[in-house]
Amino acid sequence: MMNYIAERAELVDASGIRRIWQLAVNMTDPVDFSIGEPDFDAPEPVRKAAIDAINQGHNGYTLTTGLEPLRDSIAREISSQYNWSNPSILITCGVSGGLNLALMSTVNAQDEVLIPDPYFVMYKHLVNLYDGKCVFIDTYPDFQLDPDKLAQQITPRTKLLVLSSPANPTGAIYTADELKAIAALARKHNLLVISDEIYRDFSYDSPAPSLASYYENTLVMRGFSKAYGIPGWRLGYVALPEHLSELFDRMATLQQYTFVCAPHPFQIAALTALKSDISDCIDNYRHKRDLIYNGLKDSFNLAKPQGAFYAFVAAPGGKAGDFVNRAIQNNVLVIPGSVFSQKDTHFRISYATSDEQINKGIDRLCSLV
Repeated sequence: MMNYIAERAELVDASGIRRIWQLAVNMTDPVDFSIGEPDFDAPEPVRKAAIDAINQGHNGYTLTTGLEPLRDSIAREISSQYNWSNPSILITCGVSGGLNLALMSTVNAQDEVLIPDPYFVMYKHLVNLYDGKCVFIDTYPDFQLDPDKLAQQITPRTKLLVLSSPANPTGAIYTADELKAIAALARKHNLLVISDEIYRDFSYDSPAPSLASYYENTLVMRGFSKAYGIPGWRLGYVALPEHLSELFDRMATLQQYTFVCAPHPFQIAALTALKSDISDCIDNYRHKRDLIYNGLKDSFNLAKPQGAFYAFVAAPGGKAGDFVNRAIQNNVLVIPGSVFSQKDTHFRISYATSDEQINKGIDRLCSLV
């Protein structure tokens, strides 16, 4: 029988996160630390703005690049933050959509893409899908990116560096000094950098700096999913400095033939979201971070998360797969580190759940040590 599956499709594994998340359906009293989805709903004015937009008939296509008022509002914010004179803004179907378009537009066969390890699961698979070569940079045990390690991995084929700060799965945030050193390397080798800032608002001890403050060839990617409790709306954006306008045009053209445009009524609601005060939500998640860290630190080895809503915890005995199986048998869903890394020594916890569930999960996990 003919094999109808393209070779590129066989390079991509099914999501290990989704597989474990689906186990909760058949479990009794599970503690679900698996999925990275906020446990709060969108602010009422944002929900109302979306409903009003739908009822007023804003249900057709928008321009491929997105609604002009939304793009203008974002451009003003980006300009004020990074002193970019005329940034280009592309509204995308989530940050995932932006990543897809950026890598589709830039990666040729065997181009090398630098990825700090651990990493968000999509990075590896998208690079492979577009025939690039992933070059992983070990950041264990503190998950900070050592510029010397980065320099050692740069070759004449290196084209891109992908950064995530605050990071999924570790909750790490790169410091300004680290980013300045990384920027110097990127400038020396003329690298393009993708700065994935989807968790930017979830910075608990101090604001998360961006590489865009220090390096001109940076694509800033942000979204509305996490901060406003609307992951199902699939709404994000990419900001590019003016001198990368040709890349912006390529990404916009590819969006025409893939996603077409981001959802129209949700783009309208995003204007309301940008004006919303989410400080209470962030304070609540800082509390959850402290709850999970203080509850586990005496029984497990873990770096204190600085942002996002994840903890990346060293597995007892160093074999995360074995420990994750034991946790699942005790009704706690966590994700093995091999989903996010070339190693399988840690497991990821998403603490985007209720305090009650967090405390229950802490008790169950600690009982396994």
